[in-house]
Amino acid sequence: MDTDEIKGTTTETVGKVQDVVGSVTGDAGAQLAGKATELSGKAQEVYGQATEQLRQTTAENPLITLAVVGLAGFLLGALFKSVNRDSGDYDDVPPARGRRY
Repeated sequence: MDTDEIKGTTTETVGKVQDVVGSVTGDAGAQLAGKATELSGKAQEVYGQATEQLRQTTAENPLITLAVVGLAGFLLGALFKSVNRDSGDYDDVPPARGRRY
């Protein structure tokens, strides 16, 4: 179990307790804060699970991971190159013909 999973589970539990305390005391603000804390904890727990799964997959299939990362880098490079080309800032534009001002 990843530390993010543990922290997420703990935060989620704290949020549930806050929600119950807010419900018992009739404090809508505390209840809302509890629900927000609970959702934050759940998100952190899911992030921890995804991170752990990524580590495990990377360790089991290093060549596939390397190929995916290389392909992603190539695609991002091609994307940024085309974005820069479309910006209209050309360094290789030939000089204009006719009068020069």
